Amino acid sequence: MGKFTAVAALHLLLFIPTLALHARASQEAHLTKFILSRRRSTTTTTTTSDPTLYDKSVLGSLRTDEYPASDHGALKVADKIPALPGQPKGVDFDQYGGYVIVGSHNGRALFYYFVEAPGDATAKPLLLWLNGGPGCSSLGHGAMRELGPFRANRDGKTLTRNKHAWNNVANVIFLESPAGVGFSYSNTSSDYDKMGDPMAAQDAYVFLVSWLDMFPEYKARPLYITGESYAGHYIPQLAATILAHNRGLPKRKCNHKGIMVGNPYLDKMKNLIGHYKYLWSHGAISDEVWADIAGGCSINESSISARCYQAITECQDGILDHDNIYAPTCIIASNGSYYSSTYLPGYDPCSYVPTKDYLNSPQVQKALHARETKWLDCRSFEDFKDSPDTMVPTLKRLIDHGLPIWLFSGDFDSVCPFTGTKYTIRDLNLSVTEPWRPWTAGHEVGGYVQQYAGGFTFATVRGAGHMVPAFQPERAMILLQSFLTGILPAFTKEY
Repeated sequence: MGKFTAVAALHLLLFIPTLALHARASQEAHLTKFILSRRRSTTTTTTTSDPTLYDKSVLGSLRTDEYPASDHGALKVADKIPALPGQPKGVDFDQYGGYVIVGSHNGRALFYYFVEAPGDATAKPLLLWLNGGPGCSSLGHGAMRELGPFRANRDGKTLTRNKHAWNNVANVIFLESPAGVGFSYSNTSSDYDKMGDPMAAQDAYVFLVSWLDMFPEYKARPLYITGESYAGHYIPQLAATILAHNRGLPKRKCNHKGIMVGNPYLDKMKNLIGHYKYLWSHGAISDEVWADIAGGCSINESSISARCYQAITECQDGILDHDNIYAPTCIIASNGSYYSSTYLPGYDPCSYVPTKDYLNSPQVQKALHARETKWLDCRSFEDFKDSPDTMVPTLKRLIDHGLPIWLFSGDFDSVCPFTGTKYTIRDLNLSVTEPWRPWTAGHEVGGYVQQYAGGFTFATVRGAGHMVPAFQPERAMILLQSFLTGILPAFTKEY
């Protein structure tokens, strides 16, 4: 059977009804669009999977002029945010916002929003958060709708406190990455055409070491890198870049202690087949359709066979929010009003609307020290460069170097479902050290967890979708604390 390599062949494969479902530019929609944009059925892996190439291409291309020689202390003072417009009273932590230049020749700069922990911030670790896409904002998604200290109210002008904010246990940087996303930018428009995995990893690394020059009190602090979705590419590649640079630039060494990625996009074919297996296991497609897909599509190939293509085109799963197949959707009326299709306690599918309004306020942009611009929650990159088909080689390299790796999956997500992640974990060929078991949140099962050799850990979060901290904030916090301590979440048999 022949192979399908055109975009048309992929167009029907990747849950296209979802694109019509959302008025917003969600991480899910951008991940789908990204996969559709890939003209080839296989891609050339680059520095992200070959450890020898890191030292030659990434280290060799990092120039000293990408570290500004200005007064870093003055930059830190200038970036401090006295207060955000509409924030509630009693805010008991410091917050900062601003830019770090990562490409001085082209005028490329990444925007960050940093929130310190309340109370004893000096005793808590440093955590970097990256959203996916590729091209979605860590400020608009991660900070404002998931794990940040504030939520935008429906008036789009005021904020409320998030009691499950991750800065309760860590000092958190939300990085708008890569350049062109959110408030981040380049003065050289051709940078956007060149954007891809290698540049994103290098720019994020330059951001980190430059940011640590501004905040030297954090240089010795344990650094953890976390995120979700396409951050399944961003984070392992950034971790591998740090690993290479820690050897090549010891004076710039980062005290990197581990990575944690939620609902990660790790492997093209395994994610694809895992998606349809998930839909079948949750009653969204028939036994007959799944049998055709399972028989016609191989997780061990990087291209789509004609038989696989034919099987998937028969799939009709209806109109679902694939971020969470059981969640309500946001209904936007012709008069501009909006409301949730049904009620899910603690979750508002329309929260992106006031968030977008808030971040587009000139007063808010001024307070954040951002350039005044039209802020978008996601940016479309027409051809995101050098995205490996699989992150398994990079993950193996990190495991071999002893880096703790935790992956977790909201079990209502079909975009990057736990089924696809399990396929990828199987390729790592790790022995199990702690068998699959439940863990407890409050008086019920919060999810399930299994640990492997080298401390590699995989957990599910029960009742959560693609954006786990948005759907299950308390359970996400329990998992975060377990990750930071290196201790698996507990299971209490008696409630």
